Amino acid sequence: MTDTAEIAPGCALNSGAPLSELMQQGQLLNQNCPSREILRHLTSRWGVLVLIALLEKDRRFSELRRTVGGVSEKMLAQTLQTLEADGFVNRYSHPVVPPHVDYSLSPIGREAALKVRDFADWIEVNTARILTAKPGQSEAEAAE
Repeated sequence: MTDTAEIAPGCALNSGAPLSELMQQGQLLNQNCPSREILRHLTSRWGVLVLIALLEKDRRFSELRRTVGGVSEKMLAQTLQTLEADGFVNRYSHPVVPPHVDYSLSPIGREAALKVRDFADWIEVNTARILTAKPGQSEAEAAE
């Protein structure tokens, strides 16, 4: 008996295989595979930034909103709800008035956030190279 369950044809849950191997097997590319939805949550515009912000320390909603520049209150709330539902973020509501809610990363959320941060770091380090690789983009334009 294995600890792998088939969710959809060609989509194994809990296979433990790395992403590159799953892609070769076609599982992540299967539109019915739940891993695709999780990938979308983790790599969403605000999901990435929230995970990185929570890596530094636990934060209250308003502090997160200030830290993640440009996010609306509505989008931050939706992102936190999604990441909480996926088990990546913990929400602790203190029994006080006015409400005081803290957000932190769960152990699996911390693991995911470290991976996402590595990707974000790679983007930051390579931004100039990426911009100059765009058709019609010169190095001078990329430096601006």
